[in-house]
Amino acid sequence: MINPVLIPILGICCGLMAIFGGVVVRPWLRFQQRKLEVEAQLARERASIDSARQERLEARVAVLERIVTDRGMGLADEIERLRDKPLN
Repeated sequence: MINPVLIPILGICCGLMAIFGGVVVRPWLRFQQRKLEVEAQLARERASIDSARQERLEARVAVLERIVTDRGMGLADEIERLRDKPLN
C-alpha cells in the first residue's frame, strides 16, 4: 500500500522535473542544435575554399606539365609568357 504522504511528494517532484526540463534542458538542446548548424556551415565554407584552392593548383600543375612536355618552344620564353598572364 502506498503511503498517502508520498502522493503529494511525487506530484511536486513531477512538477519540478517538468520545470527543470523546460528551463534547463530545452535551451541546452537548442544551443547544441544551433552549435551543430554553425559548425556545418563552417565546414561547407572550408570545403568551398579548399575546392577553389585545389582547382587553382590543378591549373598550375597543368601549366607546368605543358612546359615540361612541350619541346617545340624554349623554356625561358614560355616561363616569361606565363609570368605576364594574370592568375585567376
